[in-house]
Amino acid sequence: MYKYRTYHKPKRILVTGGAGFIGSHLCERLLNDGHEVLCLDNFFTGRKENIIHLLNNPRFELIRHDITQPILLEVDWIFNLACPASPVHYQYNPVKTIKVNVLGALHVLGIAKRVKARVMQASTSEVYGDPEIHPQKEDYWGNVNPIGIRSCYDEGKRVAETLFFDYMRQNKVDIKVVRIFNTYGPKMSLNDGRVISNFIVKALKGEDIEIYGDGKQTRSFCYIDDLIEGLIRMMDFEMEVGEFTNDYTKSRLSGFPGPLNLGNPTEIDILSLAKKILDITNSKSKIVHKKAPPDDPRRRCPDISLARKYLEWEPVFSLEEGLRKTIDYFEKIIERQYTKG
Repeated sequence: MYKYRTYHKPKRILVTGGAGFIGSHLCERLLNDGHEVLCLDNFFTGRKENIIHLLNNPRFELIRHDITQPILLEVDWIFNLACPASPVHYQYNPVKTIKVNVLGALHVLGIAKRVKARVMQASTSEVYGDPEIHPQKEDYWGNVNPIGIRSCYDEGKRVAETLFFDYMRQNKVDIKVVRIFNTYGPKMSLNDGRVISNFIVKALKGEDIEIYGDGKQTRSFCYIDDLIEGLIRMMDFEMEVGEFTNDYTKSRLSGFPGPLNLGNPTEIDILSLAKKILDITNSKSKIVHKKAPPDDPRRRCPDISLARKYLEWEPVFSLEEGLRKTIDYFEKIIERQYTKG
């Protein structure tokens, strides 16, 4: 059974993008586990309502700051989650998206180097592009268009991974890199452009559900609680002192730097997902098909063999269980909006 190494010792932890969907869940979990949390966010996509219930906690501090600008902090761990994560938001200002990925990575790595903190990069399954192998393993280099409309995000995350491993090799920074596959759950924004939130909101409002292409493209969806558990296990995991070697990484540091896939290996096509949400919500919404956008991957599913091997981690929430929790959340949000209206 997986055992925490140092997690039980209270730490001072920085979470960049801490008011976002994943970041806010992570802040809450870290506080519940006894740590001191510095939540850094510029509120481009993060929302104060995600963390407002934490403000009275004496171990929680909110810092309004753009991580593309330097900042000096004293911390033990850093989770770098700062970046818009849905196409609607990262394509709104693609140059800014690249800056967040590249400059943000440089600035958190600079903090980690100066104070000898452990730092995690929240990378993405998008580094695999439109994959030619299935499921995607960490040693796959990807099939990415470097000049497409999604490239600001895809290539920005790839450069960030490069910076993390170069800082590890050149400056002995203690790094972790995780590649996050589609994640969903409460605290997603109504208009964030992600497929599950889009489908749920449309279904609850009785509006048409738009599917791009034939709907046969597949994705895998990980419930937020499962992802948070994986992030913490990866951050805390250490191997015996000595050289860690696999086919694509060498490190003489104690610890497993990654990259490591975190996601749900159960695959579902988008059309079936839409029908499942319509069924759970008892919605009368219709499904309509639209032209597929450029560079939209046909298949996306993680191989989580490394997570199972090293972290003894795998998702425990089924898709239906997670969807019901998420639908309950959105029902309350939409009801609140109508009441205010």
